[in-house]
Amino acid sequence: QVQLVESGGGLVQPGGSLRLSCAASGSIFSINAMGWYRQAPGKQRELVARITIGGSTNYAESVKGRFTISRDNAKNTVSLQMNSLKPEDTAVYYCNANLRRSDDVFRSSDYWGQGTQVTVSS
Repeated sequence: QVQLVESGGGLVQPGGSLRLSCAASGSIFSINAMGWYRQAPGKQRELVARITIGGSTNYAESVKGRFTISRDNAKNTVSLQMNSLKPEDTAVYYCNANLRRSDDVFRSSDYWGQGTQVTVSS
């Protein structure tokens, strides 16, 4: 079994900052990539940022220059530093990991956290 546990969401004023963290645990053989997605009410889930095991990153255009994703491969954690937050960043943020389980090393699968609410409002 694999678990992704997120932390760090909350309420912040426009222009403020938040840091999200996610830890993956369980029967993990290797993690190919980790990332953050978000889903606002009435909208589809969208990619926010993603980082591979080699450190390559990609970001949604709407967060470039404001958000920074980082990863600790040894600890199986990923973080998202969010600066200059805007009301349109309000959403539930989900941690994602594409990984191989110890009992199925030849197959990569996606796992998700339970989500953490980020609200940007004055």
